[in-house]
Amino acid sequence: MLPDLSNSVDGAKNLLGWELVHHTPAGDIGGIIIETEAYRQDDEASHTFRGPTKRTMPMFDEAGTLYMYFIYGMHWCLNIVTGQEGHGEAVLLRALKPTHGIELMQQYRKTTDIKRLTNGPGSLVQALAIPPTYSGQKLIHTKLELIPPAKPIGEIESTKRIGIKKATDKPWRFTIEL
Repeated sequence: MLPDLSNSVDGAKNLLGWELVHHTPAGDIGGIIIETEAYRQDDEASHTFRGPTKRTMPMFDEAGTLYMYFIYGMHWCLNIVTGQEGHGEAVLLRALKPTHGIELMQQYRKTTDIKRLTNGPGSLVQALAIPPTYSGQKLIHTKLELIPPAKPIGEIESTKRIGIKKATDKPWRFTIEL
């Protein structure tokens, strides 16, 4: 089961409070999604702004497809594609509240500081040991699972996106407090 991913802005809000769990041979690793960012094809900050490329093709697939990219020569980031097939948009998963496999996350991130385990998109992917080979795959065909919120998530805060240089004025970064 997936939340409504009919467009990136609503999808970014709808993913908040869902638990993302990676079922690995070492054990289950995951947490509750507490921060997301939306990216649309008509958005200068989006990888799809100039149309499809070999790298961005997964973002033009159907909702629920995964799109991963490598930044700064050191971090992988995970996005969940939203919207209709052929229209490039996705939600960047920015942060989780750890709930499963905390000891494994600490090993993978080389820190015992719980607040630093999954506090950014690169940290999240590293902590959950999500391989880049998931890019282009449907979420349901990977070892990742999205679990609906067990209780209402409360108020969603909307702010400007961070870590980008273009279209920084769009309030498409969403967070919740748990």
